[in-house]
Amino acid sequence: MTTPNDKNIKKKFGDCLRQIRQGRGLSQEELAHLCHLDRSYVGGVERGERNISLLNIHKIADALNISPREFFND
Repeated sequence: MTTPNDKNIKKKFGDCLRQIRQGRGLSQEELAHLCHLDRSYVGGVERGERNISLLNIHKIADALNISPREFFND
């Protein structure tokens, strides 16, 4: 069962990912290619529609050359 708080956490993560990605001048497609994920998956994560796994958080952080913790800083 998904709670409103679960949706908020996914949305915050997605917003942070989008901000970092755009700050690096990357399209969703370019980021997806760098971390070997599908572009539609990256888009779903950014919109807060996906419950991203720890493995994929790590893949994306590596592709952006950041620590995974940067996605969770308020």
